[in-house]
Order: sequence, then C-alpha cells, then structure tokens
Amino acid sequence: MRIAMSAGALTGPGFSGLRALGLGLAAAALLSACSPGSFSFGPGSGTSGQVTPLVTGKSFGKGPVRVALLLPLSGDPNIAAVGTSMANASELAIDFVETNPNIGENITVLLKDTGTTTAGATQAAQQALSEGASLILGPLRADQVTAAGQVAKAAGIPVIGFSNNSGAASPGVFLLNILPESEVKRSMGYASKLGKKAFAGVFPTTDFGRIQEGAFRQATADLGLNARAVYNFSTEEEARNVVTQLVPMLQAGQIDALFIPDRATAPSFANLLNEAGIAPGKVQLIGSADWDGDPSILNTTTLAGALFPAVDDAGYNAMLPEYQAKFGSAPHKFATIAYTATILANASSLANGSPRYDRAQLTLPAGFNGRDGVFRFLPDGRSEYALVIKQVTIGGASIAEGAKL
Repeated sequence: MRIAMSAGALTGPGFSGLRALGLGLAAAALLSACSPGSFSFGPGSGTSGQVTPLVTGKSFGKGPVRVALLLPLSGDPNIAAVGTSMANASELAIDFVETNPNIGENITVLLKDTGTTTAGATQAAQQALSEGASLILGPLRADQVTAAGQVAKAAGIPVIGFSNNSGAASPGVFLLNILPESEVKRSMGYASKLGKKAFAGVFPTTDFGRIQEGAFRQATADLGLNARAVYNFSTEEEARNVVTQLVPMLQAGQIDALFIPDRATAPSFANLLNEAGIAPGKVQLIGSADWDGDPSILNTTTLAGALFPAVDDAGYNAMLPEYQAKFGSAPHKFATIAYTATILANASSLANGSPRYDRAQLTLPAGFNGRDGVFRFLPDGRSEYALVIKQVTIGGASIAEGAKL
C-alpha cells in the first residue's frame, strides 16, 4: 500500500487551508454579540468633512469607514477561485446590510488583490492604508497574513486574517478561521467524555504537522489527559514503522484513542491498522476539521466510527441560495468566513468606536455569533470556535454532539 503524502497539507508558508470545511450557522445572517446589549449594530455616523483619498480598484458599500479586503484574485487559478468566492460573499454581506433597515451602513469595503505572494500582500496592504483603511480583512495564506500584518502594525491598524495557521497570529493580527488548538481541544475533550483515557498522535513531518503536534500536546496537557505516545513520519516506510510500534500497545489496551489529523494519509493509516489486526472500533480514531466533506475519508470503511470536529453546516446552507442567485454558482466553504468578517467590520461599536476596531472590543470574552457559529478572538490573535463533533459513517458523517466551544 502506498501512503499518499499530503500535497494539500496546510503548511506554514502555504495556503493554510483549502479544506472542505462545512462552515455554517443557522439562518440568522446578522453577526451579534453573545451578551445582549454589549455589541451595537446601530446607525452609522456621518463623515467628518475630511478629504479622503481616491480608491483604486473595486469597492462596495457606502459607509464612511474604509475597510480593506485582501484576497488572492489572480495567480494560481484554484486559489484565485477561493479568493473570488470570498470576495463575492463579502459583497453579499454588504447587500444584507444595505437592505436591512435596522443596521447602519458603516463601512465601504476596498477589495485588493494579493496574488499568491508575500510581496503582493505587502503591496495590497500598503495601498489600502494609503487609501485610508481603518481595518484589514485577510489575506488568506499564513505568510501573506504575516506580511500584511507587519505593514498594518506599523500604522497601528488591526488585521483580521483568514489563515488557519496559528503561527500567523499575534496581538493585533487576529485569525478568523478554525485553528488547530481549538479543534484538537474540542475533539480530545469529547473523546475523554466517552471514557477514552490513553491517547497517541501521528503527525506528518510538515510545518502544519508540527503545529498539529503542538496542539495535541497542549490539548492533552490542558485537559489532563494521558498522552502515551507521539509519532512522526515522512515516508511510507516510516508510516509502516509507526503502525508496527503502535499495534502491540493497541492490542494490550494501553492506547485507546489515536489522533491521525492528516487528511491525505488517514485512510491509509486506518487500512494499515486493519491489516495488522486492529479491527475498526478497537481504538477510537480521531481526525481534524480538515476531514470534513473529504470523499476519501467518508468512503474508507476502516474509518467508520472515527470522530472529527467541524463547524455546523447550517450557515453555509442558509447562504447558498442567496449566493447562487447573485453569482450563479455555489460558494467555496470559506465564503462564510468573509461574510462574517464583513458583518463584524460593519458593527457600529467597532467601526464608530474610539479608537476604531478597538482590541478590547474585538476580544470580548463572550465572543460573537457569525455564519460559522459562535467564535471569539483571544488577545494573542488566535480564535476559538464552537465546533460540532462528527462521526464517520460509510459514505457520510453524522453529528455526534452539537456545537460547543
């Protein structure tokens, strides 16, 4: 058996996440604070009479506060398609604001193309700031978030990036995506509730694999769980050696939960364990949010019963018909992130606050309720999401537990 290494793994300087996430929240499109009255969506403020610089490129919205949206719209066609879908979702969010009489139109979104390079992100951020942006949304890749963040920090402007690589987070550079620390803690906590007591993890020797390993170690420590072993692999031979080492402990019951987050190799690991005499159900297999919607995962018989965290699909499904009606196609799963970010940026208490987009407001412990469910930003720039737990069934997945932080 050949173990396919993950060409699409989420690496540090890489894309950080073209993964098929089931993003969503119930039909409520409006992002709000979790604590009633603590987050205002009131009327927008008027302009101060200051002359503002001309805007180059596409913009949408008519509010006085300028917010930049940095996305890859050119270069690699697959990545550009994701960037375009997210830009469309942001425009859809502005449409929602414009047609809702109870929400003030506080922002104008300045759309900037980053391409797929750090230089493109730097240039886009510089242009946005020269045009008076008070907040940057995006970019998508981890390295681009870091590059744009350096420009924004020098100007005292916050960033809400879309990478799921927590290494790109820092104070003032927030990440609106599902981060490994959040998903691993959620899934390990649920497995512990099921009575699992001894955990092991298997990770590819990639940048993102190392981040997943760090998240596993941190989650087991935070939850007081017994992390019996950690393994790494970079070749098929190394993967087979990992299984050889695991089998005696699995047979003896010394490990009862195995974390195999890498989407590309999880089916092969499950098959190798089965070939070695570890029947499905002997050990609780646990995956990552990257598994969600992946056909190989969902159609691998030996993964039946495996658990993985995910966001609720309801918000994506609610947005789907609106998006299709306006743009003629289905949105990428990341589109809900851009939608949420735009509604968040338009919130009156942030856009019209003093200072605008104050960190204390952005890091309210109660968090916010967006298209992907409840989330909150931490002071160090990372985010936490309320995630569901799904269980693999042959050809699909079912909800094992509803969304929780």
